[in-house]
Amino acid sequence: MIQQLLHIIFFILFIYFAAYTVYFFVVAIIGKLSRPKQYQPNAAKKSIAVLIPSYKEDHIIINTARKAAAHDYPTDQFTVYIAADRLQPETVAELRTIPHVEVLEVHFELGSKARSLNKLFNWIPAGRHEVAIILDADNVMMPGCLEKVNDAFQHGFRAVQCHRMAKNLNTPVAVLDAISEETNNHLFRRGQRALGFSSTTIGSGMAFEFHKIKEIYDNPDILGNPACDRVVDFEMMKADICIEFIEDAYVLDEKVGNKNVFENQRTRWLESQIIHLRLFFDKKTGYLPKTKDFWNKLFCNLAAPRSIFLVSHVLVFALFVIEYLSGFSILSPAYIWWFGLLITYLLTFIIAIPGNFYSMQTVRAIAHIPLMLWSIVRALFKMKVDRKEFVHTPKEFTQHN
Repeated sequence: MIQQLLHIIFFILFIYFAAYTVYFFVVAIIGKLSRPKQYQPNAAKKSIAVLIPSYKEDHIIINTARKAAAHDYPTDQFTVYIAADRLQPETVAELRTIPHVEVLEVHFELGSKARSLNKLFNWIPAGRHEVAIILDADNVMMPGCLEKVNDAFQHGFRAVQCHRMAKNLNTPVAVLDAISEETNNHLFRRGQRALGFSSTTIGSGMAFEFHKIKEIYDNPDILGNPACDRVVDFEMMKADICIEFIEDAYVLDEKVGNKNVFENQRTRWLESQIIHLRLFFDKKTGYLPKTKDFWNKLFCNLAAPRSIFLVSHVLVFALFVIEYLSGFSILSPAYIWWFGLLITYLLTFIIAIPGNFYSMQTVRAIAHIPLMLWSIVRALFKMKVDRKEFVHTPKEFTQHN
């Protein structure tokens, strides 16, 4: 009886893991074979607001502001806006000396990215800008980024995700974080667009129609939501707005450099996924049009984190050893099927990871994967789905060039 029950449980788990493994394998292949659309400078220009919320990031925000203000887009068509939350007075004073940068000091009892952005949206005069691009305090737009964003909007898109990539590869943890980011870019952005679905947003390096994104951040429910980025993605889906992914509109982003920060960041990401998933079933969200993006995003959000997949395969291998030594059958189907699933899963990553990461630096970083997996397990037990405060990821890597 116990053996039959175990067989049923593991067979159901196998079907679950197999469905997502095959799905992401197909997405990886389609993404690799596709040719992303190229966006070029367009004679017609949208007026763009560059929004940067900053929380206690005095050591990096000035460099970020200078880089953003010096971006190669017509200076009369974009302005950089910074929400200064608990920045030092001297930092605020220096920011205000940078041309094309406007600073709004914000004060909250419980600060959050959403509250800072809400203040900025309502501080900027109505009608001044057509597009808003949201950056984190460490982000640097590479040359041509805003030109490509503008061209995508000129072609009719109302929301765009740029290609966020690593600013730093200075530690093994940062290398693994960068690989994870590029894998997500391939599976959840490039591959999704190749299949005709909307790209997912990341949280920064994303641009929207100004009035639409302001409307989203004016909703009181988002202000205390630490997963505000996921809410934005959900609201875009709800409004049936396709999010374009611009492969070569690069935005540099600092990667996590140490295990403790990595663990805190993953805690926030795991919480965000659950919060996002609950929106699909919350009656307060109102009517949800059952579009192809609705079903696709729901399916993707029901997937366990990649780390859980890997840990699961390790446990399955341990069960196989127990089966072999004890003669007591536990797994269903046979281990060869689970092994085939693991190979397919690994092939998905081999396809999705860019070729420039196949290096000795990555080999050395791989040795840290067990430690990172343990951090993910710890993050699972640290989750607070009803958390109100925003779990801030401190920045340690500064770039002054």
